[in-house]
Amino acid sequence: MKRTELREHIFKVLFGVEFNAEQEMPEQLQLYFEQLEDAREKDLDYIRTKSSKIAEKIAEIDSLINEHTTGWKTSRMNKVDLTILRLAVYEMKWDEDVPTGVAIDEAVELAKKYSSNEGPAFINAVLGKLAE
Repeated sequence: MKRTELREHIFKVLFGVEFNAEQEMPEQLQLYFEQLEDAREKDLDYIRTKSSKIAEKIAEIDSLINEHTTGWKTSRMNKVDLTILRLAVYEMKWDEDVPTGVAIDEAVELAKKYSSNEGPAFINAVLGKLAE
């Protein structure tokens, strides 16, 4: 799989974190992986590892997001935008393989696909502040 496709799967897995208890996530991940017929084992490992690393840093990531938003705290954000932001912030701050500009561009593309009409601009603005 290409990185863009892997990122989209990571987004979907992270979205599930909002709706499933932590102890349910391994089973949910396995169910999700069963739907990915064309995925190779290294792709599944990448998705599993990166989504787990992001989930471990959610509190820290949310704190960073809250520091860079005005009038929008993570508790008020829609879950799609919040999940996209969490993924992008992780990539910007902790994933040395992903340049900041790529993380922002990919987040905006995810927002175009999964968020509201205002989502891409909101995502871009928040991540732009974080990149400064």
